[in-house]
Amino acid sequence: MSSVVEPEEHRALRTAVAALGKRFGRPYLARLGHEGGQPEELWAEAAKLGYLGVNLPQEYGGGGGGIAELSLVLEELGAAGCPLLMMVVSPAICGTVIARFGTEEQKRAWLPGLADGSRTMAFGITEPDAGSNSHRITTTARRDGEQWVLTGRKVFISGVDIADATLIVGRTEDARTGRLKPCLFIVERDAPGFTRTRIDMELNAAEKQFELVLDEVRLPADALVGDEDAGLLQLFAGLNPERIMTAAFAIGMGRYALSRAVDYAKTRTVWKEPIGAHQAIAHPLAQAHIELELARLMMQKAAALYDRGDDAGAGEAANMAKYAAAEACVKAVDQSVHTLGGNGLTREFGLASLITASRVARIAPVSREMILNFISHQTLGLPKSY
Repeated sequence: MSSVVEPEEHRALRTAVAALGKRFGRPYLARLGHEGGQPEELWAEAAKLGYLGVNLPQEYGGGGGGIAELSLVLEELGAAGCPLLMMVVSPAICGTVIARFGTEEQKRAWLPGLADGSRTMAFGITEPDAGSNSHRITTTARRDGEQWVLTGRKVFISGVDIADATLIVGRTEDARTGRLKPCLFIVERDAPGFTRTRIDMELNAAEKQFELVLDEVRLPADALVGDEDAGLLQLFAGLNPERIMTAAFAIGMGRYALSRAVDYAKTRTVWKEPIGAHQAIAHPLAQAHIELELARLMMQKAAALYDRGDDAGAGEAANMAKYAAAEACVKAVDQSVHTLGGNGLTREFGLASLITASRVARIAPVSREMILNFISHQTLGLPKSY
């Protein structure tokens, strides 16, 4: 039952995080987006309360929980209108990969800081020419004595300007087969040859997007995370939490938009009754609520499978959760803006900017079409077209 009905400690955590989110809210994040600031106060407060590292091992300063708890934190902050995008990247992807595959030295160097919020990491996988095809990643790492040399480009990498390091997905040559295989490297922000250029986005977000260039970046041997031969296993150890956290981000955003629309529909009167009394207004909002709840159930299932160590089962569920949450979020935001009519497009009500933001969950970190490919091939056993 635990994956269907939330345990009491999860409900208590929701209540506590919701109270924190309410203190900051959507106006706080919107202001930072316009002014170019970072949500440092909210990040520090969430860290102090132990929310940022809730998924990381206790022996390294974390809460000893899992992605179930971390996704819950992000969802509730999102429902309050102030989600922290870097939670998807820093504790969820990078923290998880280092906790599972890092050396003792890497764990000691990074996990306490990721847990208490004093250090952050970005994650670099997407490339300009590879898109959704990770087999076409061209960032390569070659050995040079005791060092690694990284060369390549990355694009749409969040928060590189504020991160202490970026976990870069590169490829190394397998000595036996000569084939390239994925490997993960910690690249410190001031590494020579590691440069970033900001991408101008139509998104009002505090966290900015960057293109990265790695020009013969020299790294020590211990920059490699995990076993050189583990390849895809290590990569998906980070990508499954990323999908689950993206689902949490989307569900939180959908819930926030829906709550604003419901409040409006209860009080806005055009004829005799509030507009929420009309089924043309009420039913689409009820539908949006149902779809968000269904997406949350799949997210909880994915998190439970992942935290139990079932990587294969979590892969399918995480993809389904991300797909369902993105679709539910886009529909909830669209219906919420529509419910407010002209007010839905004003800055005062703050919903219009979510139209753009909600699309992100359909596109990143993997498009809905690639998820449908995954389900059709892996789950249904249908042949590939590529």
